Amino acid sequence: MAYNKCNTLLLVSLALLAMIVGLSEGIDFTDKDLESDETLWDLYERWRSVYTSARSFGEKQNRFHVFKENVKYINEVNKMDKPYKLRLNQFGDLTPSEFARTYANSKIIEGTRNESGGFMYENVEVPRSIDWRVKGAVTPVKNQGRCGGCWAFSAAAAVEGINQITTGQLISLSEQQLIDCDTQNSGCRGGTMGRAFEYIKQRGGITSEANYPYKAQAGMCKNNLIQRPTVSIDGYYNIRRSEDAVLKILAHQPVSVAVDATTWSSLDWMFYFQGVFTGPCGTKLNHGVTAVGYGTTNDGYDYWIIKNSWGETWGERGYMRMLRGVSPYGLCGIAMQASFPIKRVSAGKAKFEPKRLIDLLVYVLNA
Repeated sequence: MAYNKCNTLLLVSLALLAMIVGLSEGIDFTDKDLESDETLWDLYERWRSVYTSARSFGEKQNRFHVFKENVKYINEVNKMDKPYKLRLNQFGDLTPSEFARTYANSKIIEGTRNESGGFMYENVEVPRSIDWRVKGAVTPVKNQGRCGGCWAFSAAAAVEGINQITTGQLISLSEQQLIDCDTQNSGCRGGTMGRAFEYIKQRGGITSEANYPYKAQAGMCKNNLIQRPTVSIDGYYNIRRSEDAVLKILAHQPVSVAVDATTWSSLDWMFYFQGVFTGPCGTKLNHGVTAVGYGTTNDGYDYWIIKNSWGETWGERGYMRMLRGVSPYGLCGIAMQASFPIKRVSAGKAKFEPKRLIDLLVYVLNA
């Protein structure tokens, strides 16, 4: 679905307002809830009423023991002097291994194909901060559910971003097409964003989410729905092991990045709620997300803004701020395998847009 400019600005404003208000969502608890198994069971039932369907009594008891350990961990971390907080969310009664198998098991291994002619943003200056949500280039947060299709969500979000930047149209694209039809990837069993971009380029584009909606499971490719692609790209570029390069790309468009969401800090990833995530974490890339901005907090933490695909009940309404400037690899390996789609503005389609001119002036002043 394409939005006109007024609708886009309205949606962005409402989304940012919802993000601020929505930080109060989730399940709160106090030390009193941890005093005994009885009080913890009451908390578990309160959590279940929000996040899970009915379970048998035996299954509930098994899950309760996992839930109890998770709650204790969240409570311990939140009492530490960390710049981020955890909160009880939809993953409350999953073990780290169960969480990893379903939500962070993509085994990101990119190919080496790049556009010829060198890195297009090699010598650019960058502004102090940028947020593509504010600029109207980011669709609402989506939820991959119990399908390991993070790679498809990351790739789709990056293409949605560059398409809006070059055409002025924000169109939600079909992750389901990628999961069903991109045979170089493995559907709900994982994949990579670079291969997804290659598929989109070779196929001549990707259709909209409205035309080919998400089902949270892999199926047969519905060729009748993809005969007329909604959005196309001209190519893509892979960047390896450079936070500086990711920063330069991100100053111009959203970027697909891979992270390690399970090694060392899987519980912190599972229950991240707000603030600047600082790890520690490894570099075994297993989850695809989209970098949609960067900035610096008032107390001096440089951060990336990443859009996740675990729904709006996780993190800052579906987003995480992650520490920036850690090493060439980046925290959790965020700079190890960055990819971004290329979409050039056709000469016949170029048009004067006052808002784009204002953005350019702001960029120059901040550089």
